[in-house]
Amino acid sequence: MAASPPRSITLTIRAPLLCADLPGLYERTCALLAGAGADVLLCDVAAITADAVAVDALARLALAARRQACEVRLLGASVELLSLVDFIGVGDVLPEWR
Repeated sequence: MAASPPRSITLTIRAPLLCADLPGLYERTCALLAGAGADVLLCDVAAITADAVAVDALARLALAARRQACEVRLLGASVELLSLVDFIGVGDVLPEWR
């Protein structure tokens, strides 16, 4: 029997992304995932800057997703953001969508 494809939901993160935005982004993500039955949360990060705030936000979203038995994949991530994610050591929980 063939496995069914993962169910995904997409969240677009807009710029500018500030530290003060992170709690609200986390809450909205939790609400989005609650009852959605998604296996993958695709985070469209094409518009955000590669900085510590972005990685902090993405790590929080990965936590929210994990609590819903969901995993995160980055969509449209810049080379700089992917490099920073790897440098900080969270590349295994924030992989690029392929």
